[in-house]
Amino acid sequence: MFAKLALGSRLPSTIRRSNVYPASIRAYSQSKFPRPHGQSFVHRSELKQAKRIVVKLGSAVVTRDECGLALGRLASIVEQVAMLQNQGREMMIVTSGAVAFGKQRLRHEILLSQSVRQALHSGQNQLKEMTVPVLEARACAAAGQSGLMALYEAMFTQYSTCTAQILVTNLDFHDEQKRRNLNSTLHELLRMNIVPIINTNDAVVPPPVPNSDLQGGNVISIKDNDSLAARLSVEMKADLLIALSDVEGLYDRPPGTDDAKLIDIFYPGDQQSITYGTKSRVGIGGMEAKVKAALWALQGGTSVVIANGTHPKVTGHVITDIVDGKKVGTFFSEVKPAGPTVEQQTEMARHAGRTMASLDPEKRGEIICHLADMLTEKKEEILSANRRDMELATTSGRLSQPMIDRLSLSTSKLNSLAIGLRQLAVSSQESVGRVLRRTRVANNLELEQITVPIGVLLVIFESRPDCLPQVSALAIASGNALLLKGGKEASHTNKILHQLTQEALSIHGVADAIQLVSTREEVEDLCRLDKLIDLIIPRGSSELVRSIQRAAKGIPVLGHSEGVCHVYIDNDASIDKAIDIVRDSKCDYPAACNAMETLLIHKDLLRTPMFDQMIDMLRTQHVKIHAGPRFASYLTFSPSEVKSLRTEYGDLECCIEVVDSMSDAVDHIHKYGSSHTDVIVTENEETAEQFLQQVDSACVFWNTSTRFADGYRFGLGAEVGISTARIHARGPVGLEGLLTTKWVLRGEGHTVADFSEQGSMKYLHENIPVPQGNFSARPKSHQQE
Repeated sequence: MFAKLALGSRLPSTIRRSNVYPASIRAYSQSKFPRPHGQSFVHRSELKQAKRIVVKLGSAVVTRDECGLALGRLASIVEQVAMLQNQGREMMIVTSGAVAFGKQRLRHEILLSQSVRQALHSGQNQLKEMTVPVLEARACAAAGQSGLMALYEAMFTQYSTCTAQILVTNLDFHDEQKRRNLNSTLHELLRMNIVPIINTNDAVVPPPVPNSDLQGGNVISIKDNDSLAARLSVEMKADLLIALSDVEGLYDRPPGTDDAKLIDIFYPGDQQSITYGTKSRVGIGGMEAKVKAALWALQGGTSVVIANGTHPKVTGHVITDIVDGKKVGTFFSEVKPAGPTVEQQTEMARHAGRTMASLDPEKRGEIICHLADMLTEKKEEILSANRRDMELATTSGRLSQPMIDRLSLSTSKLNSLAIGLRQLAVSSQESVGRVLRRTRVANNLELEQITVPIGVLLVIFESRPDCLPQVSALAIASGNALLLKGGKEASHTNKILHQLTQEALSIHGVADAIQLVSTREEVEDLCRLDKLIDLIIPRGSSELVRSIQRAAKGIPVLGHSEGVCHVYIDNDASIDKAIDIVRDSKCDYPAACNAMETLLIHKDLLRTPMFDQMIDMLRTQHVKIHAGPRFASYLTFSPSEVKSLRTEYGDLECCIEVVDSMSDAVDHIHKYGSSHTDVIVTENEETAEQFLQQVDSACVFWNTSTRFADGYRFGLGAEVGISTARIHARGPVGLEGLLTTKWVLRGEGHTVADFSEQGSMKYLHENIPVPQGNFSARPKSHQQE
């Protein structure tokens, strides 16, 4: 047969023996990746099940500057392939690069040979100008293939992974006997846990027709391997083909052109919507050839992803990210979902949100009031859906008790929600378009600063379905489009609450302004939509918030990562107030982010009746106590010493620590707190005021429970979350926190040149009073004073 097989013979014998695929590993692999071949994956998340994977490396990935190899990229790709191989997957590589590598070698040899001849001929070291002849592609392939394979072999050896080279031509697929031989060889290599590295035998195939952009240039067009990778994937019944090139994936029009959009998922029926550009200067196939090969493989039962293998920031994990189901490149799927994609949902929300922002404030208030009415009118349907979620959560056993508590809805919760929404409806009368300041810059030149929506918000929340109507009402009041991503544990409750929200929005024709993301989108993937989403607001556990803050590299995140709230009992505190405040702060709702986690006690209160009563109360409330290092030093038999003074327990647990003074309490809070909510209990007004001024947290209280840190309790009607960031919105974020500003300048043909030294005008910069309730977009005759 024409398939050329060369096993890596230079590997140490110990390594070669270690790569034999034992039965135990094969059994593990079959149990971990049990999916039979025949049907391609429908969702990206299913790619984690892929067992047999073909990685196709395009010419632009393998080569550097159209000549020579990109060693750094190849090393990271080899590392990822070896990692997946060691997980029990069966990896195959279809590679380009032999022509480029051979071209580099032959150029070097020719130049060296010419320099020697010229030196001998001239008898001196000064060499004449040397020219390199045009190199024939097949000769380059013959010279470069062995070096390319040796490089792969050396790289894979670092991971104790054996490789084998296979060169093929079209005859190896068209001739039935050769095709069976090739198939048998590949299966035997995979059975032995060897990575086959496949390339077209460019030393014997005719050279490709050069592209028009290559004519006249001293550039060799390298053979395209897209069709080979597709045919090989189907022949070997591969689960996944990863085709790496120098573009992010498939675009609806040539990349780099205006409004070109990367296609996340491509369906066979969408081919007419694509406009292809020119072919690559390195490979000869271009994107159109890649798409045709991908669709051919998809039809044969192999899933396909086309992605960028040259980007320096993602090359080191692009393959493993794809196999992990992350939104990388373009995923080809035969099954088109009934609903819109998340990108389409975002576009719909943005368009409808702009319409909603232009509504009269009264109309937005009507929408919110209508939603509030339905929360009580439809309470039986809502509670029925919530009971279904609660039953599933309880039987699954995957949720902690605090999470189950957050999931639960009740009639009283719905009534409180409705009251808060009606309060918010009143506030919405003075939100979008409110004039913050007016300035007369010069005669007949007036400047206004007005409030406007932020744009598209993405709110990600866990468990608490009551978050959905709260955040929706805030988005409506502030004129923002909204994407909601709730946890699957509350899917039934979220679904009906979103339906009611859209019903309320529809009374003024803006039902699409608020979208519920119910697809399999991963949170990390949503955080990458930096061109569609303007602000992310996470509501949930500290782990969720931190993961979103890490993932959202291009989108601002408003939130707090932890709620390590403190209550400091001063030596001038009232016993009764201290007992009540600590009980409420810790025990009213211990799962809340505004619950007390650390109790700081002045050292003078140790071994006093106040201290004894405080400990008795906590024990009566079944609060588990952890001792801070200093508190533990005072006790002969102390509770378990705390592992960290930065712990957010979220349950009936707290830490107790001793401090010497109010100043020490402030220092402790700044060192171990999370800038959420901190409280002082004291009857000394001077001490209290110093504490209120010195503690740099979003909420600082005197003689009150930490649990007051809440948008509803502050009179905001609702809150989108609590922010501990040092930006315009801090603490409970209500309507004002979801607005930004823009500047509006009204003139009569003014130019900056008018105000130069030679100009005829001078700046005045006079502030003009803004009447309460003043809104922009008034007729100009009413704006001038």
